[in-house]
Amino acid sequence: MLRFLIFFLVLPFASLAAEFAVLKDDVILSREEVTAVTQRHLLSFYEGGQSRYSSGGAYSYTYDGGATAFGTYQVDADGVVCITFRNGRSRCDRFVHSHGRLVMVTEAGDRFAIRP
Repeated sequence: MLRFLIFFLVLPFASLAAEFAVLKDDVILSREEVTAVTQRHLLSFYEGGQSRYSSGGAYSYTYDGGATAFGTYQVDADGVVCITFRNGRSRCDRFVHSHGRLVMVTEAGDRFAIRP
């Protein structure tokens, strides 16, 4: 019985320790570096979308077609950026330098290069 209790107490925290699929040559940005990147307020992706970070914690992502998703974000101590959207969904991203580019890596392993 105790094993089941421990399992259910630890389960909610398992998602907090997400592993990101970084490549061998990726350089993971520190919290300070990520904060500097997000303080630029607008990140444009080669796919056409744009992420906007406000200094107050508001976040928005505008798709290439013009639709926008809104939410809030926070930068964790390890530099991971976690976003909670108004629709109830959430995700966490990690920023890395990869082969001369700034790249956002999602928990799912997707990689999105950011325009300079």
